[in-house]
Amino acid sequence: MSLQSVRMNKRIFLSIFSITCIILLQTLSSCDTLRKTPEKSASRKSGQRPTLMSRRAPAKAPARRPAPARRTTPAASKPTYSRPTNTSADIPEVVEVARTYTGTPYRSGGNDKNGIDCSGLICSVYSEIGVKVPRISWQQSEFGQEVSKLEDIRAGDWLFFVPEAGKEGYVSHAGIVTDVRNTQEIIFIHASTSRGVREDNLFSTYFKGRFVKAMRPF
Repeated sequence: MSLQSVRMNKRIFLSIFSITCIILLQTLSSCDTLRKTPEKSASRKSGQRPTLMSRRAPAKAPARRPAPARRTTPAASKPTYSRPTNTSADIPEVVEVARTYTGTPYRSGGNDKNGIDCSGLICSVYSEIGVKVPRISWQQSEFGQEVSKLEDIRAGDWLFFVPEAGKEGYVSHAGIVTDVRNTQEIIFIHASTSRGVREDNLFSTYFKGRFVKAMRPF
């Protein structure tokens, strides 16, 4: 074999050896990386702040709104009230019916002649003539149109009073006007806590200081 052939073979061998070493080193380096990556993750100290990628929460399905519960009772509806078609004819009947309650004892929450309170008297009287009005006194005080002047008050109007004379407060008492005799005698019927259903004068000492408003329901 010539010297030139020996040199050629040597070069080929060295080339093959170099390529083999490079491939081997790359393989070992790759495997070492794969082997060490989990170890680094596992050896992370508990106090070390996680990276943004590690804090990203896994994707979740969108939350669904719960189905509405099945209604077991009918929805409460706003009460409807009625008004008479002929007020001039109904007012005398209102007065007549109201006076049939005269002497009925006072009973808080009562609605009949066994016992009745002031707002119950109004509600029951109008109910007897076929007219539905509010049951609670403060609701009655907002029903209809306010009568702004005392001289305009007439039979059938409602009068409202507060607990203490000369002071503002909640509506605590109510009655129905039965007769207007003159500017100083406006008679109304009401359920007195001490004497039951009776008629009194708006201008009496007790009531004139507690009077706050008059309402015309029709």
